[in-house]
Amino acid sequence: MTRAGFVALIGEPNAGKSTLLNRMVGAKVSIVTHKVQTTRTRIRGVALEGESQIVFVDTPGLFRPRRRLDRAMVAAAWGGAADADIVVLMVEAHRGRTDGVDAILNALKERETEGQTVALAINKIDRVKAEALLALSADLNEAYPFAKTFMISAEKGYGVDDLRSWLAETLPEGPWLYPEDQIADLPMRMIAAEITREKLTLRLHQELPYQLTVETEGWQDRKDGSTRIDQVIYVARDGHKGIVLGHKGDTVKAIGQAARVEIAEFLDRPVHLFLQVKVRPGWLEEAERYSEMGLDFRDGD
Repeated sequence: MTRAGFVALIGEPNAGKSTLLNRMVGAKVSIVTHKVQTTRTRIRGVALEGESQIVFVDTPGLFRPRRRLDRAMVAAAWGGAADADIVVLMVEAHRGRTDGVDAILNALKERETEGQTVALAINKIDRVKAEALLALSADLNEAYPFAKTFMISAEKGYGVDDLRSWLAETLPEGPWLYPEDQIADLPMRMIAAEITREKLTLRLHQELPYQLTVETEGWQDRKDGSTRIDQVIYVARDGHKGIVLGHKGDTVKAIGQAARVEIAEFLDRPVHLFLQVKVRPGWLEEAERYSEMGLDFRDGD
């Protein structure tokens, strides 16, 4: 009997949700970086385990929203969680029960969805001693009635197979939701844009990444088996454009090369990537940008 359903990974920024998703799916679908707040869209990765198809909803990290973009991201995170059959709350072992984790626990109690199972995954277990892990697990299970608790390291892979097996057994019975060869329902254009944005985030300084977005404007599959991709990097200010371009265009060139290699690997074909940098002062307030990122502009009101 086949099983299929949605699993939402929720937690504070940097809890390791994207790393776990990539390990579960076995391909780099959701971008992973050391900067917080990089996952803006509800990227879904699809993992197959026996007769089960597990569709992961990778939600933006839940945090206290300040700007409109932040508020829309939090609404998207809870939207993803509300639609899921199983919610997995990820907590960092070494950070423990923070104010942010408490806020999520309270929201889970308020938003209880009928028929939804909530599990706990304590991540980065290699960073703390066993006694501390057990104490944290007991504390969190007292605060919320989790269906099951897993001790994992998403980065190293510890405990991930157990979690995946349990998810596969716990999902509802039913036909698969996606064709077997489809690992992500995010259009390739968006994945390509996310890869470039990851390279920008890793290369540039702290504040700038949240002031920029990348859009894939042109996509042409050529007869020789290669793909030409044209992308625009939108920044909020003229000064930012200079930072992205770098001295004699060195920075954007390096970013383009790194992104091209990874996009080509993902598509399994040669890629010609062309990047432009444009200033668009109000992009953070433009509704259209939000829908392209899979967010609802109204959520930010």
